[in-house]
Amino acid sequence: MLLHGISMFLGSFLRCAALHKKFHFECIDAHFVYPDGFAAVCLGKALGIPVTVSARGTDINVFPSFRLIRPMIHWTLRECASAVAVSAALKERIVELEISAEKINVIPNGVDPLRFQRLPKTDARRRLHLPESAKVVLSVGSLSPSKGHQFVIRAFQQVSQRHRGLSLYILGEGALRAKLENLVAELNLQHSVQLLGGRPNEELPWWFSAADVSCLHSSREGWPNVVTESLACGTPVVATRVGGIPDILHSPELGVLVEQSVESLAEGIERALSTDWDRERISKQTRERTWHTVAEEVDAVLRAQIQRREE
Repeated sequence: MLLHGISMFLGSFLRCAALHKKFHFECIDAHFVYPDGFAAVCLGKALGIPVTVSARGTDINVFPSFRLIRPMIHWTLRECASAVAVSAALKERIVELEISAEKINVIPNGVDPLRFQRLPKTDARRRLHLPESAKVVLSVGSLSPSKGHQFVIRAFQQVSQRHRGLSLYILGEGALRAKLENLVAELNLQHSVQLLGGRPNEELPWWFSAADVSCLHSSREGWPNVVTESLACGTPVVATRVGGIPDILHSPELGVLVEQSVESLAEGIERALSTDWDRERISKQTRERTWHTVAEEVDAVLRAQIQRREE
């Protein structure tokens, strides 16, 4: 991993230099501080053009803890013309790396309103072959330790004792699949918990629309798109109070924020299942921030750095 950034720079320099000579571009927009951002800043210095680096989550929440990677992340953020963070929490983490707050722009992610919209629950369940009358909890995310599916399964066990016919569907793939399957068997939940593997993005609106509530029990996050995508489909979210999630669930009308424990998550799911949500309002409010809006905000940052350079 120590060589990824410099390798990316060396592997792309000749092609970028040729492109720059063919049509003079005025800036570089790089996403993920390391290794992509590091390579981009090296390119910017070699070609004499400004670079904007966007932090997405793991690159700031995890990578700076690596002793040999941290100096390159710090150098990247110090030497780039401007930086973008997808949440206020991520901006705070960057400031903790001794980077000026004035240099960092917070631009949250958006959502595709054409794909993620509220669909009739009955139609969604029929399409997915789910029981129409059951209560459905959904959890979408990679099967990795940081996503906390093990907490969701244990919390679900507690809640299911008070809700007959409750089902949990987990969408995602990853290294913890075998351990999660063993946990389901250990808790005797084989008939109510299903790990369905990865699903194409275009299928997710049907799953979100079919669910009564979706969960994300991450230990860390940048700006998790699955939360906004669920809300855009009108489905409330129960999620941990980490990263940009409090910015997304900024109102109790959108979902329930919980702490990182089975008990807190179980209470959150219970509360969500017993609440009469205004799903149409949840969908409409969330779908207002589109990727087009995000693009306009990124464009403004890029134009500002170009103008500062010309001055």
